[in-house]
Amino acid sequence: MTVTAPQGFTAAGVAAGLKSTGAKDLALVVNQGPTFDSASVFTANRCKANPILWSQEVVKDGVVRAVVLNSGGANCYTGAEGFQTTHAVAEQVAGKLDIGAGDVVVCSTGLIGLANPRQNLLDGVDAAHAALSADGGADAAEAIMTTDSVSKKVVIEGAGWKIGGMAKGAGMLAPQLATMLVVLTTDAVVPAADLDQALRAATRVSFDRLDSDGCMSTNDTVTVMASGASGITPPLDDFTDALTQACTDLAMQLLKDAEGADHEIAITVLNAASEDEAVEAGRSVARSNLFKAAVFGNDPNWGRVLASLGTTQAAFDPADLDVAMNGVWVCRKSTPAEDPAGVDLTGRDVTVTIDLKSGDARATVWTNDLTHAYVHENSAYSS
Repeated sequence: MTVTAPQGFTAAGVAAGLKSTGAKDLALVVNQGPTFDSASVFTANRCKANPILWSQEVVKDGVVRAVVLNSGGANCYTGAEGFQTTHAVAEQVAGKLDIGAGDVVVCSTGLIGLANPRQNLLDGVDAAHAALSADGGADAAEAIMTTDSVSKKVVIEGAGWKIGGMAKGAGMLAPQLATMLVVLTTDAVVPAADLDQALRAATRVSFDRLDSDGCMSTNDTVTVMASGASGITPPLDDFTDALTQACTDLAMQLLKDAEGADHEIAITVLNAASEDEAVEAGRSVARSNLFKAAVFGNDPNWGRVLASLGTTQAAFDPADLDVAMNGVWVCRKSTPAEDPAGVDLTGRDVTVTIDLKSGDARATVWTNDLTHAYVHENSAYSS
């Protein structure tokens, strides 16, 4: 049931006519209360879509009662008319739910520069409102898909409370946060300030470590809503751990569905001077097209790992780096070690371990290989 697994939430996913295929393309998730605490994080891209500009204002008071999302068009760089469309959609949701438009987060995904037909969206809101149910989470998750091959859903069980979630994303996966829309729900009692703290802690080690292709989207949104319907207030640490599990699960689903990918690659940096430097080092490898192409060709080219590390400001001795691929230490002290022929890259899962020998911090960054299919997908993308 995903976002409707926790008590106090209804959802729906309908076809509003935005996709030429006639597939579902508009989702609505509603918090029925009794509490309406919320927190959100958005893309760090300076070029932001109209729904981001709207929703950044909505979330400032920590209250969100509904999230409406459409696929089929990003409503980005569509001018004043596009922003007015976002506003109109929020007003339509608000009117149906008898709430204020300032409590409605709006999300869009699809092609940049494509004006979404306003009337289709408004009619879609009406249809979604009529279809709202406690079993509507799966339809909602389907309605936000673009190039996704499968919908992404998660449920995490706490002690008498739950977290549910849905996500979309299959390309432009890079901080912050990936080209993704994510809605998380919980029936725990969690004040907005605590939700914000927990969400930022969770996204920092999940979505923000996902770096599929180094391209940052204009529409990324992650919103969590708390209904308080369970009546249980969990310790903040417990809630943060559960939320991190949910975000990490969804992030891994996004990675596995990355456009055209043949391999999922986990790059773990050990013994860095700081966590930030560990992330910087790992991300340098994740963004190396040379390295990613080598993995696609089943070539354990560890020289490309070292070359990428050398572009960072991380502390290390260039003459004393260790690298393992799928558990085989192919490089010790920046020289050849075990035979790379022992590295089996035929499976989808690939691990890269890098020892910087400069401290005790560590971090993992996730990426995928660079394939012919990725190029084909992004040379002829349609929503």
